[in-house]
Amino acid sequence: MRLARGCWSAFWDYETPKVIVVRNRRLGAVYRTVQLLILLYFVWYVFIVQKSYQDSETGPESSIITKVKGITTSEHKVWDVEEYVKPPEGGSVFSIITRIEVTPSQTLGTCPESMRVHTCHSDDDCIAGELDMLGNGLRTGHCVPYYYGAFKTCEVSAWCPVEDGASVSQFLGKMAPNFTILIKNSIHYPKFKFSKGNIASQKNDYLKRCTFDSDFDPYCPIFRLGFIVEQAGENFEELAHKGGVIGVIINWDCDLDLSESECNPKYSFRRLDPKHVPASSGYNFRFAKYYKINGTTTRTLIKAYGIRIDVIVHGQAGKFSLIPTIINLATALTSIGVGSFLCDWILLTFMNKNKVYSHKKFDKVCTPRHPSYSWPVTLALVLGQLWLFKPHGLAPSEQMADTFNQHVRQRPPQQDSTPMDPEGLAQL
Repeated sequence: MRLARGCWSAFWDYETPKVIVVRNRRLGAVYRTVQLLILLYFVWYVFIVQKSYQDSETGPESSIITKVKGITTSEHKVWDVEEYVKPPEGGSVFSIITRIEVTPSQTLGTCPESMRVHTCHSDDDCIAGELDMLGNGLRTGHCVPYYYGAFKTCEVSAWCPVEDGASVSQFLGKMAPNFTILIKNSIHYPKFKFSKGNIASQKNDYLKRCTFDSDFDPYCPIFRLGFIVEQAGENFEELAHKGGVIGVIINWDCDLDLSESECNPKYSFRRLDPKHVPASSGYNFRFAKYYKINGTTTRTLIKAYGIRIDVIVHGQAGKFSLIPTIINLATALTSIGVGSFLCDWILLTFMNKNKVYSHKKFDKVCTPRHPSYSWPVTLALVLGQLWLFKPHGLAPSEQMADTFNQHVRQRPPQQDSTPMDPEGLAQL
């Protein structure tokens, strides 16, 4: 109960700072050093590096159009853009085929399953009607010889022959490093109503005779495929054989307090898929071409390995705004006061000899109890202006004030509760 009363009484206490001048050079040096470090942090990092005086917007609205040009050859034919670029729409994600495994003339029927799926010794090993999700078709219940060798596999009802049994590999990457890729990008920051594109506003024939150069032609977004792979730090032959995913990152960081010409796209390139994970390295996909021979539906199955290009756009724009400036200035001025807390801790913890500093730092003042007076006299007492109320009559409030003054003069002087400092406060 006593603890509760003490907490309740302390809750209504009022605390006000007390200024003490401590003449100590070491403590003063620590105080000014902390203030200087805080000031440098806010001036250099917060305002200059982070530009916290600006209102900002991230993630611009963006549109991307791509176009690939070039031809290449394989062992059997010439390939143009319409055949080796998938999909052909020219979006932000597309694949350039560099190697294919072709399984021609597949028709619906029965044939041996792939050896990678299952092998067998007798019909008992093949359950009729069983379907393997990693296989190519529905098992018929027969164990038959494989396409070559002495092995046997389960017969399946599928597109025959299955992929592994009759595929032919063709390499398309001979001329692929010289393919050119046009990446047309435009961005818009709706908060600031700012738009810009990555193509220079010059004559139409400009794009026909330029390639990207970060120093001389930054607004010619035509890249050689070999240049992109090289900038990503990859070997082109290896990448073309196994496939992979390359990211083209376009970064629009714009300070809109400057002129529009200072807002320029910056390009970077890196590989996005896990290169060193054997179970999932590389990139490939399948598609088929269907046709009819003598009325029978036939298809050519193509397993394509290639380089997939992902164009990724991000950025941030900033412009001066009064509100974040005021907020960060207030934060900076408030943070400078951290030096006072640190120095107070050092003063009271390591330099407080004989409790001299603590006695001067903390004072407890209790309100004196006296009779209740009228509000004019009470206000005058608080403001220390009681001399304004001189007795001119016998008003009750004036009599009470005069009585209180007499009472104060009759009170014996209180002794100072502060301990004496035998050495004096020369250090303060």
